[in-house]
Amino acid sequence: MKKTFKIYAVIFIVVMVILALLEVNKKETTNWRKNFNIHEKSPFGLFVFNNEAKDLFKNNLKKIEQTPYDYYAQHKKEVHNIIVIEKELDKESWKKILDEVSNGSDAMILVSHAPKDISDSIGYHSSDISFEEENVLKLTDKKYQNDFIKLDKFPSGRGFSYIKPNVEVLGKTVEKNNSDQANFIKIRFGKGTIYAHSEPLFLTNYYLLKPGNIKYAQDVFSYLQDRETIWFVENDTKVSRFFMRFVLSNSALKYAWWLFLGGLILFIFFNAKRKQRIVPVIEPLRNTSVDFVKSIGNLYLQEGDFHDMMAKKAQYFLNKVRMDLLIDTQNLDAEFAKKLQLKTGKNIEMINEAIVLIRKGQDPYAHVMKEDLTRLNKLLDEILK
Repeated sequence: MKKTFKIYAVIFIVVMVILALLEVNKKETTNWRKNFNIHEKSPFGLFVFNNEAKDLFKNNLKKIEQTPYDYYAQHKKEVHNIIVIEKELDKESWKKILDEVSNGSDAMILVSHAPKDISDSIGYHSSDISFEEENVLKLTDKKYQNDFIKLDKFPSGRGFSYIKPNVEVLGKTVEKNNSDQANFIKIRFGKGTIYAHSEPLFLTNYYLLKPGNIKYAQDVFSYLQDRETIWFVENDTKVSRFFMRFVLSNSALKYAWWLFLGGLILFIFFNAKRKQRIVPVIEPLRNTSVDFVKSIGNLYLQEGDFHDMMAKKAQYFLNKVRMDLLIDTQNLDAEFAKKLQLKTGKNIEMINEAIVLIRKGQDPYAHVMKEDLTRLNKLLDEILK
């Protein structure tokens, strides 16, 4: 036992050393996934914008984790501003936002893909307008002509392929080899206004941390009035309540946790293997149900009334025909025989013979023999096969 323990200890130490060396030499990898999460510090998260938003909206900003449908069902609001940044919403929530805008609120919608029926009702169609690796976002207002932002990392290339005549273009995507395409528009909707931007990437950490880029973001949001602003964000309640969130968020602690679990499983496995007892083989009880049924059937056949058995077999068959084949069995005439022949595909002579025997079984004064019962049973089984 002592020798075995030493072997396990050596293996454990070697594994620890290998993992430590791998951890020391490991290079940090950058997560370029476009997550638009307000807590993410990765390049395409919204951590920086989330921290700056309070000052940008002069403390009038309120972040809501509910869906717009649930929020407005519980709160009756005065006119206000609405912000949606690359968030998937159900159609009922979109309709609630449009209802609020119709009543006088303003909405800033920064999404690359909006539901088609929603964009149609607002007054635009969005699509891929650029496939270049770099482009520039620029505003059309002359007072903002010096404020622009260059997208040099994974731009979505989304823009507006169609806008209604009464829609005002506030910003464009500028490229060297292509004509300018609209990406920021203003639409009057009822008593309010909708501002739609098809490239929300400019709000991510990677671009806001570049010198001068934050001015473009300030210009975009300057179109909103100075009043209460509702920003609908993702609901992170489930993540924040997870008891292992701190351990799993730290790389070193995460490796230590998995190593601990692996060592515990190995210990349990080898310890259980060493102490495992021989499990005796117990023969399962023999199922005698089939034999019992056969015995009862033979006894009933030998001692029972052939006429009664024939009547019950006929009754069961007719019930099966009514339920499964949906054929009326009130009159066992030629029409019944023809319908049964069409449904089952069996020979009409066989069906007619079966009908004769069924009538014989139903006749209380008929003389029935064992051969009649046997023949009827064979015919009915063949017909329903």
